[in-house]
Amino acid sequence: MPATTLLLATRSLGKLWELKPLFAAAGIPVVDLDEAGVAEQPEEESLERHFTFEENALAKARYFHARSGLPTVADDSGLEVAALGGAPGVHTKRYCGRNDLSGRALDAANNAKLLSELAGVVDRRAHYVCVAAYIDGPHERVFRGTSDGKILESPRGSGGFGYDPLFQSADLGRTFAEIEREEKEQVSHRGRAFAALVRALTGEAHTAGSR
Repeated sequence: MPATTLLLATRSLGKLWELKPLFAAAGIPVVDLDEAGVAEQPEEESLERHFTFEENALAKARYFHARSGLPTVADDSGLEVAALGGAPGVHTKRYCGRNDLSGRALDAANNAKLLSELAGVVDRRAHYVCVAAYIDGPHERVFRGTSDGKILESPRGSGGFGYDPLFQSADLGRTFAEIEREEKEQVSHRGRAFAALVRALTGEAHTAGSR
């Protein structure tokens, strides 16, 4: 386990809502960007300019580690739809092309775009991908998690964020917006990626303590 507090490098309230309890349960202290006093800067919007989730996650982790000096974790995640050739993929967050929107308004526009693209399409298989990156200076590691499902023709549920109301989990038979946070953590792409990261950190601490 890290000797110092970890920085959770995301400004997404939805992600923080999911991730903070996961680290707390493992006994790993974390702070978010606001708590660490890392003010939002315009260049943050260009961090996710790469072609893979791994590159984007590492770019964010490196950027916020350099600004904060803290061991940092960041992620990049997205939805890949079979009938759309893997789109929206790394463009998941801004799939609708509306740079003037954020939060729930952006989610709604992205969901509308996805439903439009899949109108009349029978094959609605999809999966979520999350890559979590960890950096503490000399050490960089990435952890990938996936979750299979399908895109519904209309939203169900009021929880979650992003495409959760449209994504029906193959594991649960319900959308990510219809389940509680604890249940989602067990099967979601983000839960799986960060669980692997936490296992690595706590395992390293146990090994170091037994020497």
